[in-house]
Amino acid sequence: MANMKRKMDSRLMGEMPEGKLLLTLAVPMMLSMLVQALYNVVDSVYVAMVSEDCLSALSLAFPAQNIMIGLGTGTGVGVSTLVSRALGRRDTQEAGRVAGTAVFLSLCCWLLVALFGIFSAETFIFSQTQDASIRAHGLSYLRIVTIGSFFLYLEICMERLLQSTGRTKLSMWTQMIGALSNIVLDPFFIFGWCGLPAMGTAGAALATVIGQALGAGSGLLFQLRQNRELPLRTQDIRPRGRIIGGIYRIGFPSILMMGISSVTNYFMNRILIGFTSTAVAVYGAYFKLNSFFFMPVFGINNGLIPIVGYNYGARKKERIYRTLRYGVLYASAFMLLGVLSMQLIPQLLLGVFSPSEAMLAIGVPALRRISLSFLFAGFCIVAGSACQALDRSVASLAVSALRQLVVLLPAAWLLSQTGEINNVWWAFPIAEGMSLLASALFLRGALKHMEIVMEEGQNA
Repeated sequence: MANMKRKMDSRLMGEMPEGKLLLTLAVPMMLSMLVQALYNVVDSVYVAMVSEDCLSALSLAFPAQNIMIGLGTGTGVGVSTLVSRALGRRDTQEAGRVAGTAVFLSLCCWLLVALFGIFSAETFIFSQTQDASIRAHGLSYLRIVTIGSFFLYLEICMERLLQSTGRTKLSMWTQMIGALSNIVLDPFFIFGWCGLPAMGTAGAALATVIGQALGAGSGLLFQLRQNRELPLRTQDIRPRGRIIGGIYRIGFPSILMMGISSVTNYFMNRILIGFTSTAVAVYGAYFKLNSFFFMPVFGINNGLIPIVGYNYGARKKERIYRTLRYGVLYASAFMLLGVLSMQLIPQLLLGVFSPSEAMLAIGVPALRRISLSFLFAGFCIVAGSACQALDRSVASLAVSALRQLVVLLPAAWLLSQTGEINNVWWAFPIAEGMSLLASALFLRGALKHMEIVMEEGQNA
């Protein structure tokens, strides 16, 4: 029975038409990520009802939280790729060793982040603002989500293991259980429903941790009971230098990319707060809104990576090319929807955050100008994931560094010197245009490298 199941998975990853296969794997993840995006917005909507200072505080905590998530998802990219390749070679023992090592790394990630929360969260928040109210709200939120991050890392780990074997529906339920629990619990802890104390941003953080715990527990249950061809054995949960090196050779550039993104957000917050804290609130609201369009694209990527990884291991280059074409098509469609939404109804989108007139005056032109960058973003995201799956992860890192550190931040600072806040937003489409050119060049190089590797394998 197990051999029959593995043969079915092989036909799925190696023979099903690419467009259908990508949607089969991606749609459940897209749905779960849309729920996650809904959580992100609802969380901020509730917090904004408390005060604009609370919304600004979440924006200041976001760079550190982004690094936390990036550490988990970057590790997950490496795990998913190595598991997919091992299964493509029919090496289930190696796949099981990778899964066990992934659980060990989840514990390591939690310890690292918890130490940051205990010893450095205050310095991080206080370095961005002098406002006592914003400082207090931001610190309470960041400390709770960092110390409780073990469940975040375990949840991400289980999701990636399920995705690696094509069980994206179970991965979807793992994420949806966590996100929906979070949405339901938010008002109880933020506003003090049913006799609970009203905790504001601290309540939002507590709801986040509880939701992640429920998601992690569900994912672990699905993995142990339903993912039979990828065994998770107690004896495999230990460090293996060879596997850890392989995971981070693929995934570390993703972590660095998220780190670069966090550095960018940190300094953008400092640029914007030089105008007004309302601009920081707008920036935070924008990131919550853009997740509705970027999360589905990341779902497409999560479906694309195991397909490319499997067919790279199976040496089926034409399937890789067709998968990439479908990936760019689907991603660009979501990005176009984002552009149209932010151009046509920016007031409606911002309206969910209980905006002041000052917030609308800054936010409407911000959404319209930033969203122009979406026209290029779909291709850039898919190209970066393709490079990771094809062992050219450094290319993704180089593009991210170019876009954010070399172009975006300097452009934003220079435009801020005009004294007009609305000019700052033009830095985003400028940076994404440069990213488009670099992404195309690096993807071309990754595909040429893939063909050379496959030709050498055939001639060996």
